[in-house]
Amino acid sequence: MRLRNVKNAKNILNSSKYYVDNPSDFKGFWKDKFANKSKIMLEIGMGKGDFIIGMAEKYPDINFIGIEKYESVLVRGVQKLDTKNLDNVLVINADAKNLSDIFDREIDTIFLNFSDPWPKKRHYKRRLTYRDFLSVYDEISSDDAKIVMKTDNDMLFESSLIELNNYGYVFDEIHLDLWSADIENIKTEYEIKFGNKGYTIKYLKAHKNHSRQKR
Repeated sequence: MRLRNVKNAKNILNSSKYYVDNPSDFKGFWKDKFANKSKIMLEIGMGKGDFIIGMAEKYPDINFIGIEKYESVLVRGVQKLDTKNLDNVLVINADAKNLSDIFDREIDTIFLNFSDPWPKKRHYKRRLTYRDFLSVYDEISSDDAKIVMKTDNDMLFESSLIELNNYGYVFDEIHLDLWSADIENIKTEYEIKFGNKGYTIKYLKAHKNHSRQKR
């Protein structure tokens, strides 16, 4: 993916009430940052923000945090947020591998929407459903870890099912064609792009079962 630099991106981020520049300072205290006791849901790789904005608007009694590794992408999401008046959403410029430096068993649900599939065999450990990342999710989840995933990539979906199952997750829902399923769905910008091209959208919802041993 080729990313275009955004002029004055850092200034745009720092001037937004939704952007948290020093997220590690709030480790263990994110509910204080939101000034309420509502549960917190996290989107890893929020892109340009369509999903997290839609969720925050639909569920005002839930707190949402979006993280995005690429500043040039995050700034587009912040620009959209700045046209809104929401009290239940914050965004962070961070890498998913560093989540345990930012959160301490505070996250209720993790959303993985159209994550990079890393199709080459030598890159499989970079997938956000690889066991090393699942271990990080254990550290940041408030109770049993919960994951909701959407992707158009068959290989990523298959490998995620295997990794999650082997790590002790139980599947609550699996849909091989989300748009044909009768469930609530707030679409991401990538989902609309790929879905309109005829790609089927895969979906899973799973929770960690601590009665099973990790392999």
